Order: sequence, then C-alpha cells, then structure tokens
Amino acid sequence: MADGGALSVTLVSSLDEIAAQDWDACACPEDATGRPTDPFTTYRFLHALEASGSVGPGTGWEPRYITVEQDGALIAVAPHYVKSHSQGEYIFDHAFAQAYTRSGGQYYPKLQVAAPFTPATGRRFLCKAGFENAGTAAILQAMAQVARDNNLSSAHVTFCTAQEAARGTEYGFLHRVTEQFHWENARYTDFEAFLGALSSRKRKTIRKERKTAQAFGGEIHAYTGDDLRPEHWDAFWQFYQDTGARKWGTPYLTRQFFDIVQQTMRDDVLLVLAERDGIPIAGALNFIGRDCLYGRYWGCVEDHSCLHFELCYYQAMDFAIQQGLGRVEAGAQGTHKLARGYMPSEIHSLHHFPEPGFHQAVARYLREERAAIDYEMSALAGFAPFRKPRQEDT
Repeated sequence: MADGGALSVTLVSSLDEIAAQDWDACACPEDATGRPTDPFTTYRFLHALEASGSVGPGTGWEPRYITVEQDGALIAVAPHYVKSHSQGEYIFDHAFAQAYTRSGGQYYPKLQVAAPFTPATGRRFLCKAGFENAGTAAILQAMAQVARDNNLSSAHVTFCTAQEAARGTEYGFLHRVTEQFHWENARYTDFEAFLGALSSRKRKTIRKERKTAQAFGGEIHAYTGDDLRPEHWDAFWQFYQDTGARKWGTPYLTRQFFDIVQQTMRDDVLLVLAERDGIPIAGALNFIGRDCLYGRYWGCVEDHSCLHFELCYYQAMDFAIQQGLGRVEAGAQGTHKLARGYMPSEIHSLHHFPEPGFHQAVARYLREERAAIDYEMSALAGFAPFRKPRQEDT
C-alpha cells in the first residue's frame, strides 16, 4: 500500500528519462477521465518547455525533476529546477536575495519547485493516489537536503495548494501568503446573469467597456482544439514578443514552444483573437483546466480602448460560463481586475533557508507581510462591484 517500503529519491535532468504515462500517473491521474485539474504540471506542458528550449541551459531554469520510487515503482514527482535568477516566478523574492547578498552570502543558484512562467495555483508535490504522505515528505526532505549539501541559499515551492503549504511547515519550510484576483462563477446562466449580480454603476461600466472594445472594426473569435491553426500562432507570437519585450525585456518562451503546444496541447488551449478582415490584431492565450480557465498571455499590434479587458477578462468569463467552469484565474497582479468581478484570493508558497539566522529573519518578515496582506484583502473586498444585499434579503 501507500506507506511502508524502501524509498528512493533521485534528481533527473530531463523528462526524456521519464515515461510520460509514469509522470502523468502522479501529476494528473484524473486526465484519464477528462481534463487534468490544471495543465501546467502535466508531462506535455513541462516537456514542451524543455523541448522548446524555454527551460534548460542558458535560461536560468535548469531542470532537476525530483522522482520518488517505492520498491522500484514511481510514486511521486515534482517539477524542480535550479534557478540562477528570480525571473518568471511571480512570487517575488528579490528582497530576500538583496538581504542575503548584503549579509555576505550568494543567493543564486537556488532551488525551486514550480510550473515555470506560470502564476497559477496547483499541486506541486505530485503523488499517486494513496502515496501522498510518503511522496510529499520525500520531496520536501530532498529539497532541504540538496540545498544543505550543496551550500545553496534556499529552496522554494511557489503557487502550491493551501494543503501543501500546511504540510511544508511540518518540515521546517516557511509559509508565505500573497494575493491574486480570481473570478468565481456563481453558476451564472450567461454573462447577463453575472451583470445582474453587480451594482448598477458597475454593470453600466462593463457594458460600456464591452461595447467600446467590440467597436474596434472587426470580429472576436475564440479558438480551441482543431480550430487552432499554425497561422494563429504566427500572429500570437508577434503579440507575445511585444508584450514580453515591454514587461520582462526578453520573452521567456521560445517560438518553438507554441508549435509544440499546437501539436500536443491544442485541446488544452483557448486562444481569443481580435481579427479585422481575417488578420489578427490582438489576442489572449488561456489554458483550460478541469474547473478553471487560466489566463496567461496577451498582446496586440494595435491599441484599441478596452480591447484588453474584453479579450483577457470578459471573453474568459463568457467561456467559463458556457463550459460550466468554476472560476477564471487571470494571472498575476492587477487591482484593476476588482472592478470587473475578480476578487482577492490567497496564494501560497513555501520557503526554506538552511542558514538558521536568515531563516528566522525571513520568518519574522513573513509574519508582518501576512498581516499586511490580510488587511489589504479585507479592505479590497469592501470595493467589490457586487450589489449589496437588501435589508429584506438578510
């Protein structure tokens, strides 16, 4: 059964050394009966990153996937990387890096369990059913030991679940809470039903934004599965390069990544394009989970008022309603999402520093940060766009 039996933990530098069915038996066993809970720890997504050169030599993301075997059978895996910078993480530790350097240490390289370039919550300790205790413990202990044995500054687990964060604290990791903005589908029958839940002023604003956006001079189309064609990716690559160059300096993903996604993941993708005379001028890329739509990238070659809101937020909400998905996660940052129905949600991560004094200093910082986050989330909730309950409804 799950617990008991000899455990063996190894670090693997390429997913080519692991059979796809063995990885996915740990990462997404539910994929056999439908969509994975989220696509970002599936073999096909992580392998697309590796095969395209988006992670690997020269990227600052060196794969060292953790595998855990019990009596020779694979029971758990984790997407584990050696990082030489803090880019593409979205739960930022630049303050930790600066403090560590000022104290005389070398912060990089560090260890990271993450879905690269993906600010979306999901399982990070990927265990076969029934092996959760043994597999999670082995991964956490391995991370701490590798950091200690190699004199590395730290080990991190980002965008993990709340349950995983609680488990990590049992093994000496620090629990950090930050925030994002998520849209919850309250079983709306259509977008108008969602609007009906808003205050009159917010409802009018969103209707005006949608009307303004859709007056850009063309049509908006949503593509998924076999409707996606290579020319759609040619257009989106231009959008992605423009946005990446402005936000990060250098786009994280290579052109080949999108070609591989077309081959192996097009059923996991929703690509929303604004087109004029058949030529895309803006687009938003989403990935489809079992109960969530994950907004990832946006870009354009023309600026049009409110088109960003329409493609990234309202079209995503429309799709979620039509498909019966429970929520939309529209990526990192953005208090502007609040006015559009996206509410503050807790995001969890784990952090371990082998040097005891620094570990304690970060623990103090995280306690103060948590209090500030709690206050901010409470304050932001007061600006929610939803109608206040009438007296007779309470």
